[in-house]
Amino acid sequence: MKLKIKSGDTVRVMAGDHKGEEGKIISIFLNKNRAIVEGVNMISKHTKPSAQNPQGGIVKKEAPIDISNLMLLENGEAVKVGYRMEGDKKVRFSKKSDKAI
Repeated sequence: MKLKIKSGDTVRVMAGDHKGEEGKIISIFLNKNRAIVEGVNMISKHTKPSAQNPQGGIVKKEAPIDISNLMLLENGEAVKVGYRMEGDKKVRFSKKSDKAI
């Protein structure tokens, strides 16, 4: 499956509990069709004491969110993304401004 967003893109959540929140994509899980977005969908994970974390306790971290709920941001606006050939390269472009991303 070809995705229209990549790691490092700034996106906005368009649906769900975190609608309207924005952040940068940290990682993408292609097989699950989900992405982890910085500062969005935070969960509290209870950790046992270990060598790395001798205290243990509650850790806040991002949980994956479905890619269908995300839209790429360009100049602070959510835009649809398309693909086209420019010379011999395939590039992403914004359908709103018709500029290459």
